[in-house]
Amino acid sequence: MTGLTFRTSFNRAFLSILLAAMIISLTARPGSAVTIANPIANFSGLDKITGRLVRFDVYMDETVQFGALQITPRACYTRPPTEIQRTSVFVEVDQVSLRGGTTRIFTGWMFAESPALNAIDHAVYDIWLVACKQTSDIPPPSDR
Repeated sequence: MTGLTFRTSFNRAFLSILLAAMIISLTARPGSAVTIANPIANFSGLDKITGRLVRFDVYMDETVQFGALQITPRACYTRPPTEIQRTSVFVEVDQVSLRGGTTRIFTGWMFAESPALNAIDHAVYDIWLVACKQTSDIPPPSDR
């Protein structure tokens, strides 16, 4: 009788674990969540000399100048509101020299949730991603 009780208890525990694993696998979110491509990246820029802090919107593939830096975002992604928010932008940053030439000082991904990770850390200017947006008060480049 003891062997039967042990086997029944073992079967119940096994079935409980199996049922829990099935429920978790059916309700778990997929590892690669859907990303939303946005047409506008919102940045903050700090001029360390004047202490001026500016927020500005930049459309994808548009180049804007902040001080001696030219910023060109290429892709800006967010996740749906139901997912853990991750906001990232692929950006190219060039520095304009006094003679008018430019030098690429950064190409890569910036993350709004981790501004210190791959942020632009220039001697005079700091730039970091704040958000990706679908709309802006600034008209798109073709409307100007």
